[in-house]
Amino acid sequence: MTIRVLLADDHALMRAGLRALLTTASDIEVVGEVRTGREAQRQVAQLHPDVVLMDVAMPDLNGIEAARLIHAKCPAVRIVMLSMHATVEYVYRAFEAGACGYLLKEMAVEEVITAVRTVHARKQYLSPALAASVPDAASGYARGPVDSLSTRERQVLQLVVEGHTSSAIAGMLHLSPKSVETYRSRLMAKLDVRDVPALVKFALAHGLTSAG
Repeated sequence: MTIRVLLADDHALMRAGLRALLTTASDIEVVGEVRTGREAQRQVAQLHPDVVLMDVAMPDLNGIEAARLIHAKCPAVRIVMLSMHATVEYVYRAFEAGACGYLLKEMAVEEVITAVRTVHARKQYLSPALAASVPDAASGYARGPVDSLSTRERQVLQLVVEGHTSSAIAGMLHLSPKSVETYRSRLMAKLDVRDVPALVKFALAHGLTSAG
């Protein structure tokens, strides 16, 4: 049985490398490539892949939020997060969002085929390098400031720090500009920040955006 894979990463070179690696496996087929989480969400609905290899840090909609939306609508799709972050917070947030695999980018060459086959077999995959610090990726963790935000607030936060106006965000999220402003004010109050630079710092620290 051929495993159909969708690649989601905003770096063309990374996607090309992953495609080259995966095509060496006779049981894996790359059915598509996208550069944002929002595109991944749309392509999953159109292409019906078995597995999505998804970067954590992508513009417009980061990988963790995209995983949350994809898992809600297509729970049978297996999601492997690709990340350069080896911290407990990132791993737990990825699995809480619906991912079933977490692969460090630096280990992708050695592990990506194994990761795809493992999650397709309905098992969980975690880079061995993380095993000691994250003994049980399916369990809970100490909730942080990111978790105080709703899904919509996290989406608005990412788009704000990436420089989109309230009107543009409203169009992207199918909201009114007034609603966007309300979400923006609410999330800044929850995070106790006063300006956009502080929001940018927070978003980068927690993997909510790739903009820097």
